[in-house]
Amino acid sequence: MIKTVENAPLLDEVRKRMGRVPNMTKVMANAPVVLEGYLGLAGALKKGTLPAPTSERIALAVGAANDCGYCVAAHTFTGKRVAKLTDAEIDAAKAGTSADAKEAAAVGFARDLTESRGKADPSAVLAAGWTEEQVLEIVALVALQTLTNYVNKVAETENDWPAV
Repeated sequence: MIKTVENAPLLDEVRKRMGRVPNMTKVMANAPVVLEGYLGLAGALKKGTLPAPTSERIALAVGAANDCGYCVAAHTFTGKRVAKLTDAEIDAAKAGTSADAKEAAAVGFARDLTESRGKADPSAVLAAGWTEEQVLEIVALVALQTLTNYVNKVAETENDWPAV
């Protein structure tokens, strides 16, 4: 298990953004460039065109596909509290789908990207009404979530989110 770092300059930025410092970012603080990269990409994607509920669904789909209990717990919490997803929507996202056809295309594409290591066909996502820009944002979100999933699995990060 990799230790958590309690004091590091970038953790103050995490505290400002989230109101707290999750254990995952304390682990990442062992390698400041990793935490900086995570914060940079996460911050950039928040400025993107994907709706917050879609991003949370994608995070849940990727976390479940990568069997990352920490990330599934974190995104179940933020999915409910921030994106206002129902329990049924959260369960569907973890399975790589949604009751909404457009959302299902995005989440299914994210899950396919994860499971195929990037060899997923975007035609269904585009046909569902997502733009080329949004397809690339989905790819970036999958990459970001894969980073967090792998960090948490390697570090055996202690879950500080409500249990799922």
